[in-house]
Amino acid sequence: MPFAAALLDLDGTLLDTIPDLADASNAMLAELGLAGLPQEQVATYVGKGTPNLVARLLQARDTAAGRADPEARFREALASFQRHYHQCNGRRAILYPGVVEGLQAMRAQGMKLAIVTNKPTEFTLPLLRLKGLDTYFDQIVCGDTCAEKKPHPMPMLHACKLLGVQAAQALAIGDSLNDAQAARAAGVRVLAVPYGYNEGSSVHDLDVDAIVTSIEDAARWASEH
Repeated sequence: MPFAAALLDLDGTLLDTIPDLADASNAMLAELGLAGLPQEQVATYVGKGTPNLVARLLQARDTAAGRADPEARFREALASFQRHYHQCNGRRAILYPGVVEGLQAMRAQGMKLAIVTNKPTEFTLPLLRLKGLDTYFDQIVCGDTCAEKKPHPMPMLHACKLLGVQAAQALAIGDSLNDAQAARAAGVRVLAVPYGYNEGSSVHDLDVDAIVTSIEDAARWASEH
């Protein structure tokens, strides 16, 4: 049975957003009087949403985290990160090769498309518009759309409901353990791309149906299965 829908991750799957996230992270750290981190290290903290990213940045750099009021410190850091990320969101992010071709091919196959990301809505929607991707998607499920984020299956199931398809009719495409676990728990078949973040681990260790080289390759795989 052909797939009726594709549920696509955003960061590390469609767009390389690490340069922008690293810029915002280091601007936040500087504002707090802390040393910056290499872009490659910031990349290993991406995937479970903005609050988790900020918490890990603080853990890596804030030697005062155990003193004073850690909750107040976190709130200050989160507000700083969000302010800086609004300024640089999409500025240096780039589309991965084969993304547009893949989305067009999926559309041509009659598939409905949804974004399922842990990125907050306030950053997701402007980023998609800026990069010209917003018109491809029927639904967008962000990190604050549901009560749970990936790796919980709720966002995947919510996307299927919005698209009017059964989980067994959908194909998830992502770059991380979060995507693989969420899809498996939702009963959705899942592909992984090898160029994303996955918190520093290899995608070859993930429980997925296949590893594809690009979104265009994912569209090809979907047409053959």
